[in-house]
Amino acid sequence: MFGLFGAIWGIGGICLLLAFTITRLLPISLEALDFSWAWNHWASLIFNTLVMAYYEGYKGFQKGFSPRLAARARYLKSNPKGLHVLLAPLFCAGYFYSTKRRQLSIILLTLFIIIAVVLVGELRQPWRGIVDAGVVLGLAWGLVSTALFSFTALTASEFNHATDLINPAKKAGPFS
Repeated sequence: MFGLFGAIWGIGGICLLLAFTITRLLPISLEALDFSWAWNHWASLIFNTLVMAYYEGYKGFQKGFSPRLAARARYLKSNPKGLHVLLAPLFCAGYFYSTKRRQLSIILLTLFIIIAVVLVGELRQPWRGIVDAGVVLGLAWGLVSTALFSFTALTASEFNHATDLINPAKKAGPFS
């Protein structure tokens, strides 16, 4: 039961973060429509949403983050440890008890996102809304793919996706 709680908390925490971000950015995206748009605004919107759908939604979430998060949640369900369950969203995302490469990747991605949020926040409308529209689409894709992969991971008899867990035989560090 403890492991199931951890898996649900890990998945739910990430899904809540995605849903919160979508609900915060969607009004900003829609606000952009209140401005007068030229052809370059429409071209940028189309280009940005296609790029974000592919790179953030499909490649980032569907092909990478979502199946790995679901696999880590499945692992947590079967192998609960106190700190892993307590910090399940961070565990499932790969911030700890993962390979050094995965940890570095997730930390660099987090820093990139923070910098992008600050820089995009400085844009004026309608450009801010154009950028945020692509982000909303990518995050929505991510939310759906995370929910679908997670449901499959927790209910299927097999789920063959990488967890990027550290080798338990190696020294694991403070969060193991």
